[in-house]
Amino acid sequence: MNFPFYIARRYLFSKKSTHVINLISFISAVGVAVATMALVVTLSVFNGFHDLVASFLTAFDPQIEVVPAQGKTAPADDPILTKIRTLPEVDVATECVEDQAMAIYNGNQAMVMIKGVDDNFDQLTHINDIVYGDGEFSLHAANLEYGTVGIRLADQLGMSADWEGFMNIYAPRREGQLDMMNPTEGFVEDSLISPGVVFSVRNGRYDRNYILTSIGFARRLFGQQGMLSQLELRLKPGSDLDAVKAEMREIAGSKYRVLDRMEQQADTFKIMKIEKFIAYIILTFILVVACFNIIGSLSMLIIDKKNDVVTLRNMGATDKQITRIFLLEGRMISVIGAIAGILLGLLLCWLQQEYGLVALGRSSGSFVVDAYPVSVHPEDIVIVFITVIAVGFVSVWYPVRYFAKRLINN
Repeated sequence: MNFPFYIARRYLFSKKSTHVINLISFISAVGVAVATMALVVTLSVFNGFHDLVASFLTAFDPQIEVVPAQGKTAPADDPILTKIRTLPEVDVATECVEDQAMAIYNGNQAMVMIKGVDDNFDQLTHINDIVYGDGEFSLHAANLEYGTVGIRLADQLGMSADWEGFMNIYAPRREGQLDMMNPTEGFVEDSLISPGVVFSVRNGRYDRNYILTSIGFARRLFGQQGMLSQLELRLKPGSDLDAVKAEMREIAGSKYRVLDRMEQQADTFKIMKIEKFIAYIILTFILVVACFNIIGSLSMLIIDKKNDVVTLRNMGATDKQITRIFLLEGRMISVIGAIAGILLGLLLCWLQQEYGLVALGRSSGSFVVDAYPVSVHPEDIVIVFITVIAVGFVSVWYPVRYFAKRLINN
């Protein structure tokens, strides 16, 4: 049996001559457990928001997007793009033309993003799951061009889902010079009508700015015949996303960038990761403060066991073994607190998932979800456990060695 561990375990669970030492040891373990629980719960809540945002984007963003590395557009018949879209793993490929324009409806105007897509856009994304109204998602019929507007943009322009009349769209001409005597000649004007629905991605970037229409309309408006802004792809079920993406990047070389959903929203997810990391750092500092209780407990224990130290030395225990006894006790408190805190944190996460104990708003429906979303990631639990153990071990190392050395020398 490990002699220092055996003695440390007896010291931890046995009654001390001064009962306050037991109390401080208990408080130390509770402090570590509470800080650990806070780490587990906080990181899981950030994971919940991350997964929630990602779930919204899957209804609008393609599984893979290929965009020019330089400039806004590229030829639609580029052999590189043709080779990518004809890969056996590709199920649906949609050409898109996207650019800024000005929309005017009933005297209300807004700068918008016109996104022209192919007729198979509803096969590429889950757009039909996020449209609302009495009509259905459509891009054109005969010579009529439809415009499906983001729900917040529709509100800004004073529209209903089934708005009447025409919405005028203006985009600057790409060729020629602007005649200041007749500035309207410097713009291309076209119009859209309502398909009877609006879309809601629950993301301000799309809901407040985007209008979906046919790619033919967008190409005429922006003077981009035969061009595309991005090639959007959906893979066949069961395809290895990472492997296919790597193959596409090899084909694309330096001419195109191949992006998955997370990379398409890199700024959004980067901000969320930074916020999560900052929360982790702050809570780790709180954990460090909690570990000071362990130092106090061990300091009093070392003084309380002064006579035991003399007995142990007479029995042949070395100074290193005696110091290790108190180090192990501090580490055992850290381990107990870490395990208890992780179990409590997982319990709270489960209760939040099942019952929504902490609501986002006072009234139901005020937010996208009624309660804080929670998602437990195993790697976060491992990181939390390692962090607690590391902080606990480091925090007691120097104080224990210092006090034990003084006690032994006396």
